[in-house]
Amino acid sequence: MLSAGIVGLPNVGKSTLFNAVTRTRKAQAANYPFCTIDPNVGIVTVPDARLQVLSRLSSSQKLIPAAIEFVDIAGLVRGASGGEGLGNQFLSHIREVNAIVQVVRCFEDSDIHHVSGTVDPVRDIEVINTELILADLASAQKRQDRNAKSAKSGDKVAQAENALLAKLIPHLDAGKPALLLECNDEEKKLLRGFFLLSGKPTIFACNVAESDLAALSAGDLSGPAGQHVKAVRDYVQAHLSTEAVVISAQIESELVDLSDEEAAEYLQGIGVGSEGSGVALLIRAVYHLLGLRTYLTTGEKETRAWTIRAGDKAPAAAGVIHSDFERGFIAAEVVHYDELVRLGSTSKARGEGKLRIEGKEYVMQDGDVVEFRFNV
Repeated sequence: MLSAGIVGLPNVGKSTLFNAVTRTRKAQAANYPFCTIDPNVGIVTVPDARLQVLSRLSSSQKLIPAAIEFVDIAGLVRGASGGEGLGNQFLSHIREVNAIVQVVRCFEDSDIHHVSGTVDPVRDIEVINTELILADLASAQKRQDRNAKSAKSGDKVAQAENALLAKLIPHLDAGKPALLLECNDEEKKLLRGFFLLSGKPTIFACNVAESDLAALSAGDLSGPAGQHVKAVRDYVQAHLSTEAVVISAQIESELVDLSDEEAAEYLQGIGVGSEGSGVALLIRAVYHLLGLRTYLTTGEKETRAWTIRAGDKAPAAAGVIHSDFERGFIAAEVVHYDELVRLGSTSKARGEGKLRIEGKEYVMQDGDVVEFRFNV
């Protein structure tokens, strides 16, 4: 299972967000740096309203959503790449995840200490990213030194790596993350083997106060929190080509013990819509950030979301259910969710030609509702 690491400076709300996302209270949240030492790990279901709709169509006995893993990682401080704070431990934990959720403090609260003394989300982003880049720069330079002798003796892999490192090192030295390095397909394959911290896909979570969320949900960015959110969005779009979502970890953590009906009533009472603090949106965004997509199966026994990688073909998707399905793949009966719901049943979809028979070269699409034919 692919994982996303929740990172950021101390006291920005990482552990509170982890508890909200995982709907647990596993992570200690306290008003002092490094209250998280060992990473907390939780399995998170991916919100998908399509499951309920298909379940009603098929009278399914149960629903099984897709899931991903979230990891709550200790807070980072300036100098972490040189071992400050829990730097080495922090960086090793980031290296193990597949993507990063960088939590950025966008709320003012004099009772919650900020390690830099003031709230400045863009400065905080630059602190984190600088440490990741510096760690990658040191790693790249060591790799270049190790490769030098082998490259001179004609080792093709070492030569290819050093040619790439000759592009990468100046790029990192200029303060740019590895994710933005322009590479061809072969270079991208080599780069993945370097396990660079700044090469991991990243999304930003603007953590705002409960009192600010209603206005922000309505698109009002005029207040101090709104200005912080706008600054983050503008910065990450311009410098990192990624996105930022607004969340209120504190609100979501208060919903952990409530039923769905109670949570909806609570959110309505504070003037927030059905998306809540944005945690559901964040989970779905991370799922796609990891390069994951969902196809669906439905029947009386269960309606289920199956996780595949973007670009997977039908046999590989069948193999997610069972290796025999991939080995003995014959064909896939496919109808897109939108068409199935519009028509109301598989038989009607078949009658109108919307239920297709696809072969081994078919590239699966998010939202495909599938039944596989196989023979082993």
